[in-house]
Amino acid sequence: MARRAAFVLSGCGNMDGTEIHEAVSALIALDRAGFDVVYTAPDIPQSVTKEYLSGEDAGETRNVLREGARIARGNVTPISELSDDDYDLVVLPGGFGAALNISTFGTEGESCSVDPEVGALLERAHDAGKPIAAMCIAPVIPARLFPGVRVTVGNDPDVAHKIEAMGAEHVECAVDDAVTDGEMRVVTTPAYMLAGGPAEVYAGAVRMVEELEGLLG
Repeated sequence: MARRAAFVLSGCGNMDGTEIHEAVSALIALDRAGFDVVYTAPDIPQSVTKEYLSGEDAGETRNVLREGARIARGNVTPISELSDDDYDLVVLPGGFGAALNISTFGTEGESCSVDPEVGALLERAHDAGKPIAAMCIAPVIPARLFPGVRVTVGNDPDVAHKIEAMGAEHVECAVDDAVTDGEMRVVTTPAYMLAGGPAEVYAGAVRMVEELEGLLG
């Protein structure tokens, strides 16, 4: 039976949801390594919605689960309905949805909280020894949840300072590499915190998946 990755979506689009290049890069890397993907998201309103041509607030209501369904081609399970038996590891692609919808890092920095359903999913995975991976800005989520965890967002000094203020350790990392905390079983890669384009995002995603494979043995 193929190993299964719970793929946590935070909407659709880099400004107010899941970064699409990062999601696709991670999905291709997972698929090429033989993983099955279980798409999931909390069924909650987005905290902000953007108009992508102008970058201005859209002034409309969007739902994280429904927007994430665009990336999942409709096949997305609410986190509330996801069984712990449905997945062997968890992947968090980036995008500002990770910092605005499934956490409050984008507005509250080191004082942030994590969406209760997302937090519970990650804590159960962690307690069960299931690896957790995060890309771009999403490593702030394990940094919030798991004191002492080693993560990376590349070399952004402001975000690194906030990560360390949460009690985690930030490690500088090249765009095509990943940082693995073997004890905590957490893998992170910078993606668009450093990347100049999708090829660099994909290179980091491949390294992330290779590290996940190493943790699974």
